[in-house]
Amino acid sequence: MFDFLQDYDLLGAFWVTVKLTLLSGAGSLILGTVLAAMRVSPVPLMRGFATAYVNIVRNIPLTVIIVFTSLGLADTFRLTLGGEGVKDIAFRMAVLGLSTYTAAFVCESVRSGINTVPVGQAEAARALGLNFTQVLTPIVLPQAFRTVIGPLANVLIALTKNTTVAAAIGVGEASLLMKEMVENEAQLVLITAVFALGFVILTLPTGLLLGWLGKRLAVKR
Repeated sequence: MFDFLQDYDLLGAFWVTVKLTLLSGAGSLILGTVLAAMRVSPVPLMRGFATAYVNIVRNIPLTVIIVFTSLGLADTFRLTLGGEGVKDIAFRMAVLGLSTYTAAFVCESVRSGINTVPVGQAEAARALGLNFTQVLTPIVLPQAFRTVIGPLANVLIALTKNTTVAAAIGVGEASLLMKEMVENEAQLVLITAVFALGFVILTLPTGLLLGWLGKRLAVKR
């Protein structure tokens, strides 16, 4: 029944999905944290920029962003991010697009965590002479991250599913292989079931693990 799967690199396609998720997740976490810090910054210009970024990016379809990174940045402006070859450049552009899009959601999650930290702690730190960065980095952010592990897990799961959009610029991840298999094989139900199971295997353990971690590391107040 599943003999036709031997003609396709199923594991390789899902490995590309995993790499997209991990690299984009790391990039969006870094960028999203910086944006969250800017949103609570005492500098109006930084707050305005971060607010505009989040509101604009969240309301742009991910497909538009991914296609722009390929056709706009790569083809028009010749930005390759050090990639060599069409497939390598497309992969890096997909990571860039996914990171910039997901960072907006990471930002809001982290900002919500920052808002849960008692104001008195920041005021006490400022009374000791610490500046904004010194208050945020060792005092506020560690507590904020412990609070938002659950929401960040949801963002990561959504990112895993959003990697399917990378097929729009030819990245050889799972959904692109699924499209090829549907076109070549008369096994639509089986193909759909295999790929659905693959994404469940990727996302379900992640949600369970990070959910457990979030409860274990939750800040007791």
